Amino acid sequence: MKRLHLKIYGRVQGVYYRSSAQDVARELGLSGWIKNMPDGTVETVVEGEEEILRDYIRWCKKGPAAARVEKIDETWEEPTVEFKGFSIN
Repeated sequence: MKRLHLKIYGRVQGVYYRSSAQDVARELGLSGWIKNMPDGTVETVVEGEEEILRDYIRWCKKGPAAARVEKIDETWEEPTVEFKGFSIN
């Protein structure tokens, strides 16, 4: 198990990024959260197996059709196993 914190830059608000990411995370069996930030970015923290988290990163780099992801900051951490499911905050 690993914990992954991503900060996603670009046109990622108002394009169904969070709801699409929630669908993907649930399909992959990941737990955590995603939220819009005041600076126009989206942040997400997810926990799961490293290989599956890498699949999530690949999706996040594209996002839904209307999104334009410019860059992603990623931080790998030790899991806390605090999440029950995946939520939009």
